[in-house]
Amino acid sequence: MGAADNKTSWYRTTAERVAFVVALALVWEYAVDIFHIKAYLLPPLSRVLASLWSNRVVLLQQSLVTTWEVILGYLSAVFGGIALGLAIFAVPSLTRTLYPFIVAIQGIPKIALAPLMVIWMGYGISSKVLMAFLFAFFPVVITTLGGLAGTPVHLVEHFRANRASQWTMFRRLQLPSALPSIMDGCKTAMPLAVIGAIVGEFVGSDKGLGYLILEAHASARSDLLVAALVVVSVVAGALYWLVELIAGRVWWRAL
Repeated sequence: MGAADNKTSWYRTTAERVAFVVALALVWEYAVDIFHIKAYLLPPLSRVLASLWSNRVVLLQQSLVTTWEVILGYLSAVFGGIALGLAIFAVPSLTRTLYPFIVAIQGIPKIALAPLMVIWMGYGISSKVLMAFLFAFFPVVITTLGGLAGTPVHLVEHFRANRASQWTMFRRLQLPSALPSIMDGCKTAMPLAVIGAIVGEFVGSDKGLGYLILEAHASARSDLLVAALVVVSVVAGALYWLVELIAGRVWWRAL
């Protein structure tokens, strides 16, 4: 009965999502004509779909470039953020010295750093990967620290009362307790990594979806511009879904 209920719930959720997308598509298509919106402001959905099809090769090529930049920057942010979060939690002096410095850097608008990244690292992939890293890094650090610090105090006292070593307490209590928070940070970081890569491409690049968006804007091709934005959304959604799937598997194995 439980399996049947889950299946029914999945069908209902899927139907609701499909209905929402269809309704949104219809509103988009017909609102342009009803409200006499100029095509250069918002092209109808049919024109965007036609542009997606006619420019499918270019969009695929540029999306692969951006996706690779996002993956490299994201993985660097996840591994670096978790490692730094663990280090700050384990070494109190880092909380007093390094952590405020990281918070101060986080306060700088990342888009303001993009030109500097191009100057330092050139127009190649490195500057885009670094931008993706900078956007995604801080949430991973914060959620790692928050998850570790949020370990129930009574369980910590229980481990200490049983004379468990610090490593045993970390491995068997603190890390499993922090894992849901860390996974949430990893999921939050993925869309931010996509934004970082696109921002890097805006500032200095000759390829990628960000570059294609700028080219479409310069040539007043709003249909291609919106089509590129749709592809960016698809890429971000697919990568987020993949991270969510991996996070779920990691969580169940930890249990």
